[in-house]
Amino acid sequence: MKLIFLASSFSIVWYMRQHKIVRRSYDKDQDTFRHLFLILPCLLLALFINEKFTFKEVMWTFSLFLEAVAILPQLVLLQRTRNIDNLTGQYVFLLGAYRALYILNWIYRYFTEPHYVHWITWISGLVQTLLYADFFYYYFNSWKNNVKLQLPA
Repeated sequence: MKLIFLASSFSIVWYMRQHKIVRRSYDKDQDTFRHLFLILPCLLLALFINEKFTFKEVMWTFSLFLEAVAILPQLVLLQRTRNIDNLTGQYVFLLGAYRALYILNWIYRYFTEPHYVHWITWISGLVQTLLYADFFYYYFNSWKNNVKLQLPA
């Protein structure tokens, strides 16, 4: 499954960067999010908040923290452009639903497996799901009212 995940992730990046039709939809002028404002705090948090201070553990914790906030550039861009087509809206919704299903899995495992406690994973997953909450609200309102999805400016 990990290989399928990596292959699909690389293919998505390739389509966004190389495919001539998909590449034309990218607006570099609107995409001005400063990624260092996400990367550096996540790295610093991982250095101070981890289960063991080893390279592997710190990098794993860093990846969890970064994954939790990785959707922010996309959400900011969608809010800035206010032009959300069906495919993009459904893609972002499914990313958030995927993370919300992880939370259900963690709850199930907490009650069925002894000593299943992973605070760092749980908190970063909860933060990520909460970042999607605002998008979910507008997504469901547009679906319920059968109107085009728009985020407030």
